[in-house]
Amino acid sequence: MRIVRRTIVAAACVLTLLAGGCGQLREAPAGAAPQDQEVVQGKTAALQQLGTLAVGTWASMSGYSRDRFEHWISQSDGCDTRDVVLKRDGEMVLTDAACKITQGSWFSVYDGKTVSDPGELDIDHMVPLANAWRTGAKEWTDAQREAFANDLTRPELVAVTANTNRSKGDQDPSQWKPPRRSYWCVYAQKWVAVKSHWKLNVTVTEKAALSDMLGTCA
Repeated sequence: MRIVRRTIVAAACVLTLLAGGCGQLREAPAGAAPQDQEVVQGKTAALQQLGTLAVGTWASMSGYSRDRFEHWISQSDGCDTRDVVLKRDGEMVLTDAACKITQGSWFSVYDGKTVSDPGELDIDHMVPLANAWRTGAKEWTDAQREAFANDLTRPELVAVTANTNRSKGDQDPSQWKPPRRSYWCVYAQKWVAVKSHWKLNVTVTEKAALSDMLGTCA
């Protein structure tokens, strides 16, 4: 699949060159899964993992700032974390030598919309930074918070339309769910996977909502 996609992208670049120019082709780092390769582990496994999460109450927001979670740090080849996610989640993505994205297409899994302008996209933190702060990250070091905010290994980062990301804000699944109901199963699994890896708590209502969303899995 990677070879086929690389061939398609290269062919597109050749056509663009014939038309008068082409941005530099860059691929996502090795091991970065395409957006469609969802981390669906199965309803039963996700429910079992959900059952292992510690249940608690929200910690105080005192001391919280998004600056305590330094994000969009430099990655490689002049790209930052946002650039890497956009390249990973998009199709036919082209960048210039400075890693500025010049072309691409993105399917927003939250609302089912397809956009071609990266300026219309936000990189959503699956588990919002403020939620993480209130469920365990308040006690972390700044280095741990930076690692969380730029986590390209777990399903913590996803490119979606800006309006859906901003409607979500820092709400958990008991307060906000993606408008695209067919994504609820995967959304819940990703949320659980992130909280499990980073050993974050869930609230009673959050856990119940996640259980309900996993109930939509086929």
